[in-house]
Amino acid sequence: MTLLVRGGTVVNAETTEKADVLCRDGKIVQIGANLEAPAGAEVVDAGGMYVMPGGIDPHTHMELLFMGQTASDDFYTGTAAGVAGGTTMIIDFAIPGPGVSLVETWKSHAEKAKKASADYSFHVAISWWSDQVKEEMGILTRDYGVNSFKHFMAYKGALMVDDGLMLNSIGRALELGAICNIHAENGDAVWHLQQKLLASGIRGPEAHALSRPPEVEAEAAHRVITIAGVLGAPVYIVHVSTEEATQAIAQARARGQRVYGEVLAQHLVVDESVYQSKDWATAAGYVMSPPFRAKHHQKALWAGLVSGSLQTTASDHCVFCAPQKAMGRDDFTKIPNGTGGIEDRMSILWHHGVGQGRITPNEFVRITSTNTAQIFNIHPRKGAVAVGADADIVVWDATASRTISAKTHHQRVDFNVYEGMEVTGLARHTVSRGKLVWTDGDLRTVAGAGRYVPRPVFTAPFQAQAVRNALTRPVGVQRD
Repeated sequence: MTLLVRGGTVVNAETTEKADVLCRDGKIVQIGANLEAPAGAEVVDAGGMYVMPGGIDPHTHMELLFMGQTASDDFYTGTAAGVAGGTTMIIDFAIPGPGVSLVETWKSHAEKAKKASADYSFHVAISWWSDQVKEEMGILTRDYGVNSFKHFMAYKGALMVDDGLMLNSIGRALELGAICNIHAENGDAVWHLQQKLLASGIRGPEAHALSRPPEVEAEAAHRVITIAGVLGAPVYIVHVSTEEATQAIAQARARGQRVYGEVLAQHLVVDESVYQSKDWATAAGYVMSPPFRAKHHQKALWAGLVSGSLQTTASDHCVFCAPQKAMGRDDFTKIPNGTGGIEDRMSILWHHGVGQGRITPNEFVRITSTNTAQIFNIHPRKGAVAVGADADIVVWDATASRTISAKTHHQRVDFNVYEGMEVTGLARHTVSRGKLVWTDGDLRTVAGAGRYVPRPVFTAPFQAQAVRNALTRPVGVQRD
């Protein structure tokens, strides 16, 4: 199949140029001015619009079984919603329970993902430790294209890991050339606060944020940065939501430590006042972890993105409908944690970022696509409009507006955290693997059209040197 995107302005993370883009057999084969359309080629008119790499969402949970409920978006509906918003690839999470094989969990997750309408890859969580886990981490990196492993410092009694496990796992990932993702919240502190709130009779959604104050995220971020620093290992902290955690990452990077930070679009624009809604279902709809914060944290998160201290944006798309949220009506700790946003991430960041002068179009591309592709080692196959790259493209209309609503979105959930928000900037056309899958409101996705994207491990010298430094550093000897 051949497709020509004609008359647009191509925006990459570093460059901007007026050019046409020719795609054939799922790849970009030519970029230039006034390209001729081959016989039979489909032509997309991008006149007056931007032509950018499709968004990559590095943090989604499709079909996740969590807190006794299964997330309502599956791999088809979730990726289709992403396409409607300009996102052409996700990195989801395969999460084994304690004692469960990592490889078998990857296989079962891959089976679910076969219905995806756009490309996908997997992080694999580490929830327990043994020689088997150590061996299977090696198998996953060698044979299954996994180069990232997730760790939950939260959810005591379920997914929470301790420092000893992280030392083993982060060290093993370093040996393999992989990176570890961290959900940084002090799970013991959260559990303690939850019990105190329940005992005092505070049982509604408002207690969710009270049980997870900024300090529990700050402590966990500092702790894992310290652990990674001891090992000389890179680390990627997901859904950074506080000024304190942002500062911890910035300080570590200033010391030369390889720490990356991810921000959720919703944390940039929604604040903690949502938990005070008099309607229980509305307040519960916003329950996610980390929770929404006081507004001053938003300023710090934007500053982190602008300065480069924070590198990526995600949705943490994990949706539960009202009846599922209602499982926690009498106990806030039983409200399934999660909100949506895969369809709206790009528009939110454009409207509140580029539209308000916080970031440039090039920086928009960097934080919605390119940085993720580079950090997880799939660039320039993904994250670039370049010859030889996968033909994952969004034609972006910077002047068009829409009002976000659960009544009109494509996400399979009855709630939207951005309900009623008008945004300017939207995906006019989306191209996935060279095929036009979204055009002027017409969704043309096909179940199973998406492909698994293997991500090779890194073999950069800094990793090998970090291992040597950690193993040979004399105890009690100060380095220059």
